[in-house]
Amino acid sequence: MASRAVTQVANRGLILLLGAAVFLNYVDRGAIAVAAPLMKTELGMSATTFGIAVSAFFWVYAPVQLLVGWLCDRFSVYRMMAGGIILWAGSTLMMGFIGGFASLLVLRIMLGVGESIAFPGTSKIIARHVPADSRGIANAAVAAGIALGPAVGTLTGGLIVASQGWRPMFILFGLATLIWLWPWRRIVRTLATVGHGDEGPRVAIRTVLGKWPLWAMSIGHCAGNYCFYFLLAWLPLYLVQSRGFTITQMTLLATLGYAVQAVCALTYGKFSDWWTRSGRSEALCRRWMMVASQAFAAVAILGLAYADSAVEFAILLSLAGAATASLSLNLYAIAQIFSGPRAAGTWVGVQNAFGNLSGIFGPIITGIIVDRAGYGSAFILTAAVAAFGAIWWAVGVPRIAPVDFTPN
Repeated sequence: MASRAVTQVANRGLILLLGAAVFLNYVDRGAIAVAAPLMKTELGMSATTFGIAVSAFFWVYAPVQLLVGWLCDRFSVYRMMAGGIILWAGSTLMMGFIGGFASLLVLRIMLGVGESIAFPGTSKIIARHVPADSRGIANAAVAAGIALGPAVGTLTGGLIVASQGWRPMFILFGLATLIWLWPWRRIVRTLATVGHGDEGPRVAIRTVLGKWPLWAMSIGHCAGNYCFYFLLAWLPLYLVQSRGFTITQMTLLATLGYAVQAVCALTYGKFSDWWTRSGRSEALCRRWMMVASQAFAAVAILGLAYADSAVEFAILLSLAGAATASLSLNLYAIAQIFSGPRAAGTWVGVQNAFGNLSGIFGPIITGIIVDRAGYGSAFILTAAVAAFGAIWWAVGVPRIAPVDFTPN
């Protein structure tokens, strides 16, 4: 009993740190959007050029996860998490010293390499250490990190930018991320290692690639990410340049949406665990949470194109946050159901790689549309992508159940 209690305490600490890692991930990757109103002018970038800088993060972040996920299933995922954070924290810190577009481009690529460990790594660790009836709250911690990262990053970063400029923000964010390494080393030493060898034989990546559920998940992931990255990258510019809000007002509105997202993620996680413990179908619950999340995201994003007052923006951003919370929670929980612990790293690496292709082409498409047709058309296109996502989760994703990796 004492040993089990120690394991439970270690797992709670582990989940907290995984959530913190994802939180820092989104603080650092989203900092460019907060800096954009001043950085874009100082560095002389057009909307299209800025879109390329945002997109550069994903040029490597997406494809390198094919390798990173595979490595997570074969080597120490705990050391890989630490190494990735060192790289992305250093890249964030150095952005405070850039002198032009070229150096920004290089550091955004390096940031993408470092942050590529986050989701394959967290999914591998959750699948290994967390039982199914706690899968919801474990992934909710990750989902809350996805929300709180932009929330705290936007609020804190916006205040720093407004008072000190954009360069100090990058330096402070990079230093803060490095602090995570100290508790990580301590918690890893307390983790139970029994059972790691019982996960079964390693699954070849070609076997994983041959499963249709992986590709169905990747399509849904891509649609959801298109919408999320659209708001993450372009909302600050839209509110300041197109709607006339000050940087402080923009910060408060964006932070509200992300705060709602974090609260809803934890609520959804507890609800889905309660649902599973009661004997109901976890798969059914998670599928329809995804359908609802994409449908409400479509409504919220379309509404943002036509909102007039701060109150309307606040309501719509809260709705978008509530929808995104379900998306970020269930994308990885469902992947863990399909893959199981022995293939979770490879599966999520592939899924995240293809799911994040929208992070490559989405910002560039949006930048071109904004330059040529204005923000309204960009919002309409994004709402259409969200609506497609709702339909896809209803009829395109096959039965959610563990995949049989036994060779034919």
